[in-house]
Amino acid sequence: MSREEDRVHLGSEGLEFRVEALTAAGAAHRALLDHGMTCATAESLTGGLVGAHLTAIPGSSGSYRGGVVAYATDTKEEVLGVPGDLLAEHGAVHPEVAEHMALGARRLLRADYGVAVTGVAGPEPQDGQPVGTVYAAVAVPAGNTRVRQFRFTGDRAGIRYRTVEGALLLLDSVVRGSTEGNTRT
Repeated sequence: MSREEDRVHLGSEGLEFRVEALTAAGAAHRALLDHGMTCATAESLTGGLVGAHLTAIPGSSGSYRGGVVAYATDTKEEVLGVPGDLLAEHGAVHPEVAEHMALGARRLLRADYGVAVTGVAGPEPQDGQPVGTVYAAVAVPAGNTRVRQFRFTGDRAGIRYRTVEGALLLLDSVVRGSTEGNTRT
């Protein structure tokens, strides 16, 4: 478990957020505002944590359109438009699945950018992928995507929070024009 100083509690409900993930959310929010853009999220293993961190930032309604938590594999297909044959062949933990999820979020929520995460938080491997395997993707206004693979270690909670941070750092870098990650059209 993380140290107390690595966590912050917001509001009377005592909701827990990680400082690094909040910092990344703030940077992504500022980048989107600076460029007059919006984003939407599609989340699997994080179960809404990316959106929660974005909406913890004051003024986030200016940059965040909303999100889809597509935890079940069939939801990825039915709601986000991930091709069924891709899911059947590779499972849900695959870079192309993350790309389709990001494109689906962008389309569904009419955002300039779509950010998506899929992966294995544990405790068991999934789809032939070891625990800690994560793919984050960002769909950009031009219609192409940027994808990045992560290999995290640690417990389930740690992997989920590092996924949030990684996805938001990727979003920030893409909005600011970095060439980090792979570009696919």
